Amino acid sequence: MSQSIYYHTQESRKNILKDPIRCIRDDAWLGEAFYFWLDLEDAEEWGNKSKRGSHYYEVYQSEIQIDNILDTVFNEDHYFFWFIKELNDYLKERGLWNEIHGIKFQDLPASAERLLIRPIEYKAGKIRHFQYRKRIQLAVYNMEIILNFEFLKREKCI
Repeated sequence: MSQSIYYHTQESRKNILKDPIRCIRDDAWLGEAFYFWLDLEDAEEWGNKSKRGSHYYEVYQSEIQIDNILDTVFNEDHYFFWFIKELNDYLKERGLWNEIHGIKFQDLPASAERLLIRPIEYKAGKIRHFQYRKRIQLAVYNMEIILNFEFLKREKCI
């Protein structure tokens, strides 16, 4: 059983969450699901930009079983199997996603600065910037693959 750590971001609430919150928005990338970020940095950015109602956001950490997810980021066969949201909705509505418990995907951040990998120093103080960093999310459809769900931190929106 393969597992990875992912991060779930929500607006700060009165009580710490015991479970992630399912996104039911019509404009959700991959339909109704529990959404997680692969990198903490992306979870924090999402909190700052999209969870501002209470002026605070919370990040939760989860260990997620990834054996039965569709990995459209790193697996070429999975990518070509699924490449449009409408296909996902069609399969989900007809109950054909029984073997797939989630989808890992990437999007492009709106900010060009977020596309850069952190600069590294090389050769006598020179700085090199890499032009692309993946921003990866996981949409979880089957809550059973979320092996734990723990509060990580609460931050004020900037």
